[in-house]
Amino acid sequence: MILMEHIIREGHPVLRTRTEEVTFPLTKEDRKLAEEMLQYLINSQDEEMVEKYNLRPGIGLAANQVNSLKRMFALHLEDDKGEQLSFVAINPKIVSHSVEQTYIESGEGCLSVDRVVPGYVPRYARITVKFMTVDGKEQKMRLKGLPAIAFQHELDHLNGIMFFDRINEQNPFAEIPDATPFIRE
Repeated sequence: MILMEHIIREGHPVLRTRTEEVTFPLTKEDRKLAEEMLQYLINSQDEEMVEKYNLRPGIGLAANQVNSLKRMFALHLEDDKGEQLSFVAINPKIVSHSVEQTYIESGEGCLSVDRVVPGYVPRYARITVKFMTVDGKEQKMRLKGLPAIAFQHELDHLNGIMFFDRINEQNPFAEIPDATPFIRE
């Protein structure tokens, strides 16, 4: 079971390293990693588990955040219709995206970052993505709102990019052209 002590923090070199494509069929180790990353997110959104294991709530977790250079991440969150999205994306790619951008008004957070980093993180408002499932099936989906933002955040991790790298250093709250803020409810 993944706990907070297994999640590496900013400053660790693995967080700045591009991850490697995963081959199929998955090894037992890769399948276990995928299952445990998703289970962490599910546990982190359960008040009893948070209390019992001192977990920080999260909606996404990339393999390199648990010190593995595998090109995979897990997401567990609701879409704008209140539908549960819960999956592991292996070898994920954005195949198309909107011109319009978005950002979370309150800023982004990260399980690997123990501080608040103020500022807008520009993201595409809508994306079409492809990835492999743990069973080796290709999945294609369209995402918008928080799922699109979270997918891009986790994909950045796999490329060694931290969310705060995208914040305008001179003016963290500078208006982003063609952007509509995403407001968490």
